[in-house]
Amino acid sequence: MSATSNTPQTSGAKAMQRAAAAIGILVILAGLLFWFAPDNLYLWVKAIHVIAVISWMAGMLYLPRLFVYHADAEKGSVQSETFKVMERRLLRGIINPAMILTWVFGLWLAWKGFAFHGGWLHAKIALVVLMSGVHGYLSASVRRFAEDRNTKPARHWRMVNEIPTVLMILIVILVVVKPF
Repeated sequence: MSATSNTPQTSGAKAMQRAAAAIGILVILAGLLFWFAPDNLYLWVKAIHVIAVISWMAGMLYLPRLFVYHADAEKGSVQSETFKVMERRLLRGIINPAMILTWVFGLWLAWKGFAFHGGWLHAKIALVVLMSGVHGYLSASVRRFAEDRNTKPARHWRMVNEIPTVLMILIVILVVVKPF
């Protein structure tokens, strides 16, 4: 096999490089906005924040679904090894960077737009902290699956899959309705 062949390793490395490049470009563009367009900055930061949240949530909803199927796959099987690659790439290439961007831009918005005031904002931040805890649990689970140490059945992962959904619904209600 030639050194330039498209093996799963090289394909994964290329995908990670593309994800890192996209994040780098986003950071550079955000920096340029801070410098050249401070009057329109708030709306641009809000747009970037929403994009990051959507990306984070897509991964948070998909990863436990992968675990549902991975839990039923025989350890060491081709199917199990494929799930390991998918889970690792999803976590490292999408979920982790999206969470970081969500936090960075979200905290800036909370500071600049609301000076961290408002009961709804405090409740939202608390729920985002909980979402980050779920993120941590899923990250640890990716490692356990990678080491063939998962002990949880598919039913567990089906229930875990609902947690990000419930948190997302509550967060959106707080942001849109601002009930207190």
